[in-house]
Amino acid sequence: MKVLYTAEATATGDGRNGRVESSDGLLAADVATPVELGGQGGATNPEQLFAAGYAACFHSALRGVAKRLGVETPDSRITARVGIGATGGGAFGLTVALDVALPGVAKDTAEELIAKAHERCPYSNATRGNVDVVLTLVESA
Repeated sequence: MKVLYTAEATATGDGRNGRVESSDGLLAADVATPVELGGQGGATNPEQLFAAGYAACFHSALRGVAKRLGVETPDSRITARVGIGATGGGAFGLTVALDVALPGVAKDTAEELIAKAHERCPYSNATRGNVDVVLTLVESA
C-alpha cells in the first residue's frame, strides 16, 4: 500500500484518563473513562473518537460511491455506535453499528450504496474479520 497521509496523535496521562493531541494541534481533548466502565466520565473517550472517525470515513465512502453512480445524497447521514466489552481472559473487544440515513434514495439503491461503501471505507476494511459491524438502513425513500 502506498501511504497517502499519516495521522499522528499522542496520549498522555493515565491512559483512558488523560489527554490526546494530534501533532498538528487540530485535535486536543481530555479523555476519561466512561461512568459505565467505572470511571468518572466528563470527557470524551476512545470509543467516541473511534465512532466519530468511523462515521465520517464511512460517510465519505458512501458519498464517493453515490457520486460515481450519479445518485444524489444531499441529506445523508451516518450514526456510528461503538461498544466495548470483555471477550474473556482479560481481553476487551469492540462492536460497531452504523445507522445509514439516505432520505430520498430508493431502498434498493440505498442498500447498494451501503454495500459498496462498506467495501471501500478504510475503517470497514480495517475492522473486517476483527470487529462485528452491523449496517442498518434507517431511512430511505
